[in-house]
Amino acid sequence: MIAIIDYGLGNLGSIANMLKVIGEKSVITSDPEKIKNADKLILPGVGAFDAGMTQLSERGLISILQEETMQKGKPILGICLGMQLLGRKSEEGTLPGLGLIPFDNIRFRIDPESGLKVPHMGWDVVRFEQSSPLLEGIEGTQRYYFVHSYHAVCDAQENCLMTCDYGYDFTAAVVKDNMMGVQFHPEKSHNFGMRLLENFARRC
Repeated sequence: MIAIIDYGLGNLGSIANMLKVIGEKSVITSDPEKIKNADKLILPGVGAFDAGMTQLSERGLISILQEETMQKGKPILGICLGMQLLGRKSEEGTLPGLGLIPFDNIRFRIDPESGLKVPHMGWDVVRFEQSSPLLEGIEGTQRYYFVHSYHAVCDAQENCLMTCDYGYDFTAAVVKDNMMGVQFHPEKSHNFGMRLLENFARRC
């Protein structure tokens, strides 16, 4: 059973529906006991960094997520804002993140003369920077749907799972042991996203 963390932000129903299509059971919940009993966790998110951390705090979920993932080794997948919350902090806010993976989030430093706009929005191509069960069996050009103004900057290359080019190369996915996150929305990325979620459910 996969627990999709409900903290008031995110495309919860879309993620649950895609998991259902691939034959995986899930529950949308903020119940600590259901989170503890789940085999895997998905932390979605749309919105601002501090709002996300505040919502997690008000539901008493910060310490539970840290314990289940860092201490017990339960797999977790952060999506969009959910990925950013896996890090230490963000230029978007002042609150500390979950601190599960050593990275910080910064706003895009786009050259005004490039013609590119922030947020980075729409379909874009990613590059795999290392092997991972999350990417097993996935070949060819991979395109995913992005909507974000901030991106991760990892302390070490070993925590960068994917990169994407938007004015410059940025980290599009992060990983550390059982903990991983993607900046894009797999639930909006059709077959590309479906395969990635299938790998998370069955291989991670």
